[in-house]
Amino acid sequence: MDHIRTHTGKKPHVCEVCGYSSSKKSNFVSHMRTHTGEKPYSCQVCEYTCSEKATLVKHIRSHTGEKPHSCQVCGHSFSEKSTLVHHIRTHTGEKPHVCEVCGYSSSKKSNFVNHMRTHTGEKPYSCDVCGYSCSDKSTLVKHIRSHTGEKPHSCQVCGYSCSEKSTLVKHMRTHTGEKPHSCDVCVYSCSRKPDLVKHMRTHTGEKPYSCQVCDYACATKSQLAKHMKTHTEEKPYSCQLCGYVCFVKSTLLKHVRTHTGEKPHSCDVCGYSCSAKSTLVIHMRTHTGERPYSCEVCGYSCSQKSNLVSHMRTHILA
Repeated sequence: MDHIRTHTGKKPHVCEVCGYSSSKKSNFVSHMRTHTGEKPYSCQVCEYTCSEKATLVKHIRSHTGEKPHSCQVCGHSFSEKSTLVHHIRTHTGEKPHVCEVCGYSSSKKSNFVNHMRTHTGEKPYSCDVCGYSCSDKSTLVKHIRSHTGEKPHSCQVCGYSCSEKSTLVKHMRTHTGEKPHSCDVCVYSCSRKPDLVKHMRTHTGEKPYSCQVCDYACATKSQLAKHMKTHTEEKPYSCQLCGYVCFVKSTLLKHVRTHTGEKPHSCDVCGYSCSAKSTLVIHMRTHTGERPYSCEVCGYSCSQKSNLVSHMRTHILA
């Protein structure tokens, strides 16, 4: 009878609470538990309870480690069939969930649901502490940690801990030296994508940050923050040895090294060392041959901005 209904479309079991209907009584019974809160299935190992037997079976595998669903392509195995289905799509490239608004597609329905909220503006998850709301549960979990101070992700090398797994992944690269983000124009590579984005602006000349007081524009937000202090004339950082004052802390650190002689930045190729990271960056170009500064008049290129400024004067004088 249940099978016949797949052809007729008949759904005789109807929920009086929300209007949900089903062709199978078992599905209807499970649905009603979403209203009653009934959870008749319980785990014998821990205190976990649920409304469906199938859900309990999946949970039990978290204790037994059983992974009965395996990939025929790479041999990876999973505890749930649905997870295997999603995994298979990493091989086939299938993305069956497509947004009719912008064309975005996804292999997982959950990702698609989250994406649709960027169009609808729906934010169903909210913080009980401050009222913050967001579109997906994982974002709320991360936000809650800003209140609790919880840092569940820790480094096995140095003990560093953080609230997000992605932050730990980036931190681990400080130990491994991994630099997965590389420039298509030159040999530059880095451990963080935001650093690559900033670097690319040395090639494109893009300066998305602009001063509201004057015409100054720059490639990074931190550069703009430094510039703004030239308008306020604020110089909050001072040297305890000679009274030198400056706009930003990093400039003070560099200045103090003129007293201490410290040169913490060293070249892996030849051993050259210097007090400022920017100086090391320029030095490295003597090894890589990188010349990111170029003349729009004659095509001349160089490794330092100051050299380009000097070169441009040859055109002005001419």
